[in-house]
Amino acid sequence: MLAIPGKIGAKREVQFLVRDEIEALLTAPDKRYWVGRRDYCLLLTAIQTGMRLSELVGLDRSAVTLGVRAHIRCFGKGRKARVTPLTKILRAALKLWLDEPRPGDCDILFPNTHGGRLSADGVQALLNKYVAKAREHCVSLRSKRVSPHVLRHSAAMELLQAGVDCSVIALWLGHEAMETTLTYLHAHLELKESALAKLKQYERAKAERFRPSDRLLEFLNTL
Repeated sequence: MLAIPGKIGAKREVQFLVRDEIEALLTAPDKRYWVGRRDYCLLLTAIQTGMRLSELVGLDRSAVTLGVRAHIRCFGKGRKARVTPLTKILRAALKLWLDEPRPGDCDILFPNTHGGRLSADGVQALLNKYVAKAREHCVSLRSKRVSPHVLRHSAAMELLQAGVDCSVIALWLGHEAMETTLTYLHAHLELKESALAKLKQYERAKAERFRPSDRLLEFLNTL
């Protein structure tokens, strides 16, 4: 029974957000309110770091290091620590967020209104709310089902489009196997289109008949 190979099923295409969809989602939270500012910073952190949902809700304020070589530290699968550098936009957002009042003086980076940790269902609920709002201005979002893991895929695709090597993306996302990261290559249509564009020059080339030289013909006659 152990020798029977596992059933091979069809693999789903990787779902991710493009730049316009990301910007529409980030403008959805109402930053006039504490909850809106928290949700904006949470979504921005998810999109730019590519953290898993468990890593995101498990962050404490001490995980953020600002100033020179600003970064954020999280613990992934197997409690493996991973350090991710912060972009200028994320660093500025986190700096403002850390100055915000905390419910119950908690140390959780993204707490709920009672000072506890956000649940997985809570994050999905707030994401659904902002996706529904973003769909009013971004038509392409209407055909996509967005989950926290889609934000993780979006971070990987942003890095891939920027020309970052797959090995670096694997370290960025905390992948143990390179094969997991290579799935983003298959999903990146623009990379395939650019490869196809390089072949067009051969399509336009005229097929010419080979004409051997006299020296080659003389050599062949001596064989």
